[in-house]
Order: sequence, then C-alpha cells, then structure tokens
Amino acid sequence: MPIDKEKIFAVLKENTLRTLPDVVPNDVTIDGSLTDLGANSIDRVEIVMNSLQELQLKIPVPELHGLKNVRAVVDLFYRYAAAQ
Repeated sequence: MPIDKEKIFAVLKENTLRTLPDVVPNDVTIDGSLTDLGANSIDRVEIVMNSLQELQLKIPVPELHGLKNVRAVVDLFYRYAAAQ
C-alpha cells in the first residue's frame, strides 16, 4: 500500500522536531523550509536521511539536491513511494 503525503509530512515533521528541539511544532509547515527553521546543511541531511529510513524509501542522492521547501521533499518522497 503506497504511503500518502500526510504520512510523509508527519514523518518529516517528527524528524525535524527531533533534530531541531527548539522548533515549535506549529512552525513546521508544508510550505516552510528547513533552513528557515534554523536547520543547517548537516541538520537537513539528518532529517531527510532519517525520514527516508523510517519510510523505507530509496532515492538517489542527486535527486535530493536543490529541494527548496518541505512540500518539495514531500512531493519527491511521494513520487518514489508511489513507484515502489
């Protein structure tokens, strides 16, 4: 059964809050960016990789470059989840 976008966002949000403990849950929105929440490049990699692992998705690393906001990450993950 494919993973839906709500599940992907929930996992990303959970990993964001785990990685960035000072972030308020309501500040993590689908149209926000991890950078705006204070995530540096290492934090962003950790959030994305932990989310991929939790969702059991395999996405080529080059596909992960240049994602501008949470929605772009959710959409990319969803595209791969639907194909698996």
